[in-house]
Amino acid sequence: MGYLRAVMAAKEHSRRILTLTEHIISINPAHYTVWLYRASTLFSLQSSLTEELEWVNEVALENQKNYQIWHHRQLLIDHLIPTISPEAIKALEESERGFMTQMFEQDGKNYHVWSYRQYLCWKLDMFNDTELRSTEDLLRKDVRNNSAWSHRFFIVFSDPKYATQGSKATEYDPKIPEGLLEREIEFGKAATFEAPQNQSPWNYLRGVLRKGGRELASLESFAGEFVKIREGEEEDVRSSHALDFLADVWAEKGENVKADKALGLLGDKYDRVRKNYWDWKRAGLKEVGGLKVGS
Repeated sequence: MGYLRAVMAAKEHSRRILTLTEHIISINPAHYTVWLYRASTLFSLQSSLTEELEWVNEVALENQKNYQIWHHRQLLIDHLIPTISPEAIKALEESERGFMTQMFEQDGKNYHVWSYRQYLCWKLDMFNDTELRSTEDLLRKDVRNNSAWSHRFFIVFSDPKYATQGSKATEYDPKIPEGLLEREIEFGKAATFEAPQNQSPWNYLRGVLRKGGRELASLESFAGEFVKIREGEEEDVRSSHALDFLADVWAEKGENVKADKALGLLGDKYDRVRKNYWDWKRAGLKEVGGLKVGS
């Protein structure tokens, strides 16, 4: 480290600096200063950034949760993009997607990789069918991967071709096409049938409805396929998340007696771990304006 401090003080940028930083990174891949100095040396020498990306691939696969690697990778992409052709950018998109697939094979919920993927979508304009299919493949492998669900929502509802720029994820966006909303609702429905007790697609459906300015009640009959509550009979609940959804539907419609019963079932039987939360929502039914829907 004393040698590194000396060459940094001298502002030396040479091939031996790349060798030195590679060695230090092999010992301590989380050394932020070393990564920064390596990047500045690469840019000073006008080294091949494509070759550097290939080397970083190897380091990343061995150090999956290392933030510094992903910051370095973004710096490389930022400097590389202005220097290459549209064809090369397309090839870069494919190679980066392939690399991220490798990363996800080890950990499909790696936060650093998903954050980097969002960055790439903006940088390489990856709001396309290929990216959508890639995310679907990940969901087919693990329908409970909430990170993949979040990325799908981002891809669909942040697409600059039609989305209102700056619109928050929880905001109604009048520019979203009706056909796209229907497609995403059907996609979410299919996933709930596959795993009714998986919260991710239920949350996804709520988000889609909110984006489209639609009421939760528009999916009341669908949620009702997982919950049967008949007077004088024992309830049949295949999904506590469907029951939660219906509680909000009924509160939205002002049917507070039904909403209260659903919340009571959640707290007393189907989700007792969060009983205090469900009791709090029941108390909200008595407030002016009814239940705090979607809270």
